[in-house]
Amino acid sequence: MSIAENLQNIKNTLPEHVHLVAVSKTKPVADLLEAYNAGQRIFGENKIQEMTEKWEQMPKDIQWHMIGHVQTNKVKYMAPYVSLIHGVDSLKLLVEINRNAKKWRRVIPCLLQVYIATEESKFGLAHDELLQLIHSDEFKSLENIKIIGLMGMASFTEDNAVIRKEFQSLKDIFDYLQPYQLPNCHFQQLSMGMSGDYKIAIECGSTIVRIGSSIFGGR
Repeated sequence: MSIAENLQNIKNTLPEHVHLVAVSKTKPVADLLEAYNAGQRIFGENKIQEMTEKWEQMPKDIQWHMIGHVQTNKVKYMAPYVSLIHGVDSLKLLVEINRNAKKWRRVIPCLLQVYIATEESKFGLAHDELLQLIHSDEFKSLENIKIIGLMGMASFTEDNAVIRKEFQSLKDIFDYLQPYQLPNCHFQQLSMGMSGDYKIAIECGSTIVRIGSSIFGGR
């Protein structure tokens, strides 16, 4: 099936309130344009340099989501245009995003990445680190970022019970934080679920799914 057909098939399975991020990393601009011409407007990349090159070549009504791990020294390249940064896992990174957003007179939306997997992973905040971060005075002083929700990645496993448990744990944290509001923090979006597990993620309350191979084919 074509990219356009894959896209339509997936959209037919999504509830209205769920946003689809087409994960286009490593894919050529021609593939992205096919998805764009089929109506897709949100694309996700995991390397800032590649995303910036595509941003320069593609139509300007696209929302670009940075879904990979972010190195602080690369933030400056995406600061002028990025629509949402999914994987924010430290106060140090938030301070750098805030600094670059200020230069461009922007407020950059971000999601805080929470570590929910059972397997070893380098990235994501533990529950106590998350609470510590949002209650810190330094965080409250950041005026050019806005935390709009949480992001998490389940374990790489075929055991759906494990995946469901991890997604549910993130939803529980999200529900706990929802009443918490500051000028730069309002928990509205929950990004979880990829090609293999997005249906479970939606059942557990996801509002943003990140789907690549089911749209563009394998890498």
